[in-house]
Amino acid sequence: MSQEQFRYDDYIQQAKLTPGGHLHIGRGGFTLHLGRSRLSGYDRETVKTACIAAGVPVIDSRNVPLDLAAKLAVSGPMIAVNSDPDPRPWHAFAYAPLGVVAAAYRSAGAEVFNIEDEAFDETMFPALSDGSPKAIIAGWLDYVRNADF
Repeated sequence: MSQEQFRYDDYIQQAKLTPGGHLHIGRGGFTLHLGRSRLSGYDRETVKTACIAAGVPVIDSRNVPLDLAAKLAVSGPMIAVNSDPDPRPWHAFAYAPLGVVAAAYRSAGAEVFNIEDEAFDETMFPALSDGSPKAIIAGWLDYVRNADF
């Protein structure tokens, strides 16, 4: 078997061309969302650097407190990749636009790259007296799950 380094270039290009395609990096590795597929692995920094350089949206949630990262991953909506987002309300089994979910991760402390500021839908964040990331994410989840918008 060849010891040649695995090449991500084709996968990264596919992710860039896929609506909602993105790279998500967490404590357990990375997942590159492309087409109707996902590529997962542990070579986080190599893939992150290549995706940022190629213009692929990147969400790096390794700096998000574990309880908030778990809450977003388990309770929040999924990102619509290569399909239209579901209508609101968005719950754990619904698909939301990339900008909506990326804004939540960014508010929780994630590094986010290659997503235009106008794509971030921060109107979903209600005005909260407690501006802590924990309160912001709890308020966001309550808001996106509400059908009255």
